[in-house]
Amino acid sequence: MARNITVYDLDNYPDNSKTVTIDQQTIVPVGAEGDEKWVLSFTTTAYSDNTNNTPIQDLYIQELKTGWAKSSGLVSLGGYKTSATSKKLGVKIDNSNQYYYIELAEDLAGGDNIANALEEKIRAIPTVSGVWNSNDDALAYKNAIVKYINNKFYIVSGNMSDSYIGTKRSSVKVTASGTDTLYRDLGFDLGVDSESLASISIPETSLATDYTAGSQYLYVNSATGINVKDCCVVTDGTNTDYFQVIAISGTRLTVPTNATNGFDAISHSYTANRAKIQVLRYQDPDREPNGFYDTVDEITRFGIMSIVNQIDFSS
Repeated sequence: MARNITVYDLDNYPDNSKTVTIDQQTIVPVGAEGDEKWVLSFTTTAYSDNTNNTPIQDLYIQELKTGWAKSSGLVSLGGYKTSATSKKLGVKIDNSNQYYYIELAEDLAGGDNIANALEEKIRAIPTVSGVWNSNDDALAYKNAIVKYINNKFYIVSGNMSDSYIGTKRSSVKVTASGTDTLYRDLGFDLGVDSESLASISIPETSLATDYTAGSQYLYVNSATGINVKDCCVVTDGTNTDYFQVIAISGTRLTVPTNATNGFDAISHSYTANRAKIQVLRYQDPDREPNGFYDTVDEITRFGIMSIVNQIDFSS
């Protein structure tokens, strides 16, 4: 059942209300091979430009992947503050080909205040004359949100997609602006983002010959993707050992042993083709980044705000 939501711009046009309609529909998306999908639709009869009566395109949400970048939360412990040398940041959202650089006011203190300022500046990027690239997706920036949660800053794309990578990705990247230190001071230098996590490949192979505990060499069926100094894990489902690769020769891995390194990195014996070796990375091979939105209420609010941010409330 459709529901109409009345929305306002209380700061600038408090008397001019508009309506956004929310509905759940069944549609057949292109590429779905005739399979109907339940989707949330968000529509309005309001215009994005009242002078030219420019309509706002309907929004359909069928995928929930929203790209994000997150700071580490390992710095400042809530004492964040901008300064003359710490106030600039570069941001790139979705498939933009360039970073856009924003500048905050000096002496802005507190995580929430900085998050609000970042959000305002990012949303304004498409309106900056001479800077904005019209080939980029303006809604990815206009609908972006910035949150300060548990000492961490989250910058979230204004678009949803079915992928965190590729040309149609939903993604956020953050970088430093010259010698300005805001990137480091907010903790983005040690942070992580959804695109990087989703791009990680986890090399995995099986044991080629029997391995005896404490042996110097481990033979695998394929060494593709394994490099010297990589940290790996070997397991047969019952026993598990972690080790670092000292050297590689073909499919032979040299591992630390008591005789040459003071300890046996692999303290259990394993049977050929009954154990697997995996290179350790940030995440499991089949695991994707956690979505920023995880409730129906949050998705619905996202859809409403995506439409609202396009409405011309002037009349």
